[in-house]
Amino acid sequence: MQPIHELLNKIKWDKRENPEDYSIFYYDRVLNKLIKILYNKIKRIEGSFMVLDNEDESNVPLHRIKKVERNNTVVWERK
Repeated sequence: MQPIHELLNKIKWDKRENPEDYSIFYYDRVLNKLIKILYNKIKRIEGSFMVLDNEDESNVPLHRIKKVERNNTVVWERK
């Protein structure tokens, strides 16, 4: 399986990919559920975190990403 940071970078930099097609699902420990965000809500990747483009620039550890979908089809998943 491709490491998640490589997939996220490919989506961002590969001209053949359209970031608007992708959704990221990460596990929220406080809410105890998967949260779906659009790829475009990722402001940047810093080390082992993705920084979300929201009011407080939330940092989400990459190991909490559980699934990536492209046009509602799973393209990457971690159990």
